[in-house]
Amino acid sequence: MSKNNKFRVLCCMFAVLVISFTDARAQDWHQFLGPDRNSTSPQKGLLKSWPETGPELLWAVEVGRGYGGPVVKNGRVYLLDRDDEVGDFLRCFSLQTGEELWKFSYDSPGELPFPGSRSIPIVTETHVYGCGPNGDLYRIDIQTHQLVWKKNVWTDFGGGRLPTWGISQSPIIYGDLLVIASQAPQTGVVAYNKLSGNIVWQTPKIHGDATYVSPKVVKAERQ
Repeated sequence: MSKNNKFRVLCCMFAVLVISFTDARAQDWHQFLGPDRNSTSPQKGLLKSWPETGPELLWAVEVGRGYGGPVVKNGRVYLLDRDDEVGDFLRCFSLQTGEELWKFSYDSPGELPFPGSRSIPIVTETHVYGCGPNGDLYRIDIQTHQLVWKKNVWTDFGGGRLPTWGISQSPIIYGDLLVIASQAPQTGVVAYNKLSGNIVWQTPKIHGDATYVSPKVVKAERQ
């Protein structure tokens, strides 16, 4: 197994070990940076140190190379995976057993420096949204495992050659909006209708070279 494969396996193992201490509702970590997108867990009673023998290994799975961690919703673990010769995969595992329950894939070949997946999916009660390193943004129905809609946050807005490490943004949901920082030549941040995939609004190009950012909703008072 390659070094990157080991890293991805350990990511899955870590998720299982940490969240297995709580009940089904408390363990949901359904998006980038956690329930409130602030890198903070609301869970109580977590271990401050491991036992001398280490944490109990519940299960482990082998996955492809990548740099995006898992998310958890309703007893399911979702992970973005990639084969550079073929394209992107969204995998769904049982939190209890590690069994792969289903996967979705689409053609998107091509290799970037430090190959593999980049971002973290976001999950609702009915759908999961992901963004691949080539800019493919999509909505998948959890029940049917079928594609509902698919866009490209880079080429749809005039993007040519990809940034050095590809598209590394993780989208956020706000009400009926799915928001992501495209930062392609013709736009900065884009809000899609999460149900239809239609563009609701977009900002002008953001100045600078920060192409690896994920949005967060904040309330700012006007002075």
